Amino acid sequence: MVNKKNGEIRNHKIINKISMAQTKNILGLQLPTDPRWVDLASISLEDILTDHAYCEQKATASCMSLIQRHPSKEKMVEELSPIVTEEWGHFRLVLAELQKRNLKLGKQRKDEYVNKLLAFQRKGGAEEERFLDQLLTMALIEARSCERFKRLSERLDDEYLRNFYRRFMESEAGHYHLFIELAENYIDKEKVRKRWKEWLQYEAEIIESLEVRGDRIH
Repeated sequence: MVNKKNGEIRNHKIINKISMAQTKNILGLQLPTDPRWVDLASISLEDILTDHAYCEQKATASCMSLIQRHPSKEKMVEELSPIVTEEWGHFRLVLAELQKRNLKLGKQRKDEYVNKLLAFQRKGGAEEERFLDQLLTMALIEARSCERFKRLSERLDDEYLRNFYRRFMESEAGHYHLFIELAENYIDKEKVRKRWKEWLQYEAEIIESLEVRGDRIH
């Protein structure tokens, strides 16, 4: 079973670090979110909650896919199994928030951010390298989601939604760290760290190139 106590201690340390961070280097990210994003998101709540719901749904599917592809990696299966339940629970929470506000779950949009990340994954070569890129992609999505949720928890006018996103921020922080830990459990740490730096630089280029829009989490 997952060591819940150790996980909570780990998450608490990460959350404290995030809480003290300002606009740079949150979770290692090289480029902070444009401040205009929260302003735009605050006037597009139906869109942002819809997109958030689908992000949680896709996170659930991604964890399940990793388990299905690598059933022999027992530690990963053990650690990701409760994350599947948690992510689906997040989808239900966001869906409930939409319903409470008499808003509708809209259609899923094309995710330019994630598609650009997927394009950076190594498709050929060693299986270990492909596996590493899958884990780091998920770590990066969780890190950027955490950073975005932090912005929402600080700057939305709606106090309830600020607290709502504070809870999501805390959860995403733990998930980000878990994917890095899993990578280092199966692959040489130096290889992981070297590739992670490459991912962070590439992600910054993506963020810089994308239009600032308030109708999406990424």
